[in-house]
Amino acid sequence: MNSFDYLLPPTWHTQVEEWLRQDIPSFDVGGALVGSAPSTCHILCKSPGVLAGVPFVNQVFDYLGCTVAWTDKEGEFLEASQEHRRVVATVQGPTHRLLQGERLALNLLSRCSGIATKTYQMKQVIGDWKGKLAATRKTTPGFGLVEKYGVLVGGGSTHRMDLSNAVMIKDNHLWAFGGKKSLETLVKEAKALAPHTMKVEVEVRNLEEGAAAAKAGADIIMLDNFDPIELKQTSSRLKADFPHVLLEASGGITMSSIRSFALPTIDVISQGSLTYDCKIVDFSMKVNRQ
Repeated sequence: MNSFDYLLPPTWHTQVEEWLRQDIPSFDVGGALVGSAPSTCHILCKSPGVLAGVPFVNQVFDYLGCTVAWTDKEGEFLEASQEHRRVVATVQGPTHRLLQGERLALNLLSRCSGIATKTYQMKQVIGDWKGKLAATRKTTPGFGLVEKYGVLVGGGSTHRMDLSNAVMIKDNHLWAFGGKKSLETLVKEAKALAPHTMKVEVEVRNLEEGAAAAKAGADIIMLDNFDPIELKQTSSRLKADFPHVLLEASGGITMSSIRSFALPTIDVISQGSLTYDCKIVDFSMKVNRQ
């Protein structure tokens, strides 16, 4: 596992600036109390997990004129607890600036690390399965970049970042036409509208719909809410008849059940819970007493 900061768009730092503006819209009386004398703080990890979110924390304090030196590398699993707190970084700068960045930095670090940790744990459970474990678009508006970044650090795949990454034809697309357009028609229309570099994915409920989508030219077939037995049977048939089509399993997959979905015929397992249902890693920041 490594840092993926080189993947971030060149304008991502403006999000950090906006978060700071939201947190400090006018005067900071608490900051005025401590003044601008230089201080040193330590960021402490107080629960086990994968360290993720380093670029965002760096940007918070860089914007505030502070410096951060990390003891641990992003992507490492940290063994820590309330009783055995681990120093992961040292932050230096004007005291009022350190305290202004404290909560935003810790929120980013805790949330991103929590997502990386859950992704890492899921990957550990499925072992040597050759497919990809992917997040979904079930992300927090305005915070999706951080959440998807955490998935990458944890060893997962981002799936679609947004609606412009790929076409996904779901049940609502069919229902919107009240049965007047077939699945095959929608796939062909999508292929005609999309650039040749964009993949078309179709959510299906059974073998018949999967075969129809594949014949119409779908690149990816999502087998949604299948139980493991049905998934094994359907994916085996589809992979035998359409070996070039990627098969994705999704819907109701948990830590305890994921091994049953990690089949040789499944190329991708997608989980919304990677980003919306994970426990944070607990971090705090303490001023080093002089």
